[in-house]
Amino acid sequence: MAGWTHFQGLAAGLPVENIDTDQLIPARFMSAPRSAGYGGFLLHDLRHGPDGGLRPDFPLNSPEAQGASILVARRNFGGGSSREAAVYALVDAGFRAVIAPSYGDIFAGNAVNNRLLPARVSEEDAERLLGAMPAVLSIDLEALAITGPGGLRIGFALDPVWRLKLINGWDDIDLTRSHAARIADFAQSRRATQPWLWPSRDPTSSPESG
Repeated sequence: MAGWTHFQGLAAGLPVENIDTDQLIPARFMSAPRSAGYGGFLLHDLRHGPDGGLRPDFPLNSPEAQGASILVARRNFGGGSSREAAVYALVDAGFRAVIAPSYGDIFAGNAVNNRLLPARVSEEDAERLLGAMPAVLSIDLEALAITGPGGLRIGFALDPVWRLKLINGWDDIDLTRSHAARIADFAQSRRATQPWLWPSRDPTSSPESG
């Protein structure tokens, strides 16, 4: 997967606390294959009224929010169940970053593995951003900074390992592979100092060949 260090896009505000994974994608839609795309299911029950039509008062339904690739929300975004499909829905809908004061732990980890940035800002800065929505924002992973119109500049927090994964486009397997040389050196050293830990013959070979 390709990584990134800088991104600029339209940001839309969702001034709601405790948006959980069941709201991000209701469970009844998770039987659909990922290949079909989950973007149309994002926040389905919040975006639609009882008659199935789009609610004109929902922030992401406004004409100004169409094409947004950055979502600004309030605290505890992505709490609830561990469903990775919640991240799929955001990514498939075109979002590259979420900015909020706090996240569900599993959601944030899933986000990074799918190249979606969970940028953590203070509640005060989240409100500053929400007050400026919609707006074009620029995100700098190297400087851990968000910039916007009128000289707006806000720092954000991100786990250093997650930052490394996003910059390189890595998931957990890629991160492990990046340590392949150290792992091989450790295995060789362990074999030399504690040879009794290894079988005396290849366990995959037949008795006749051993």
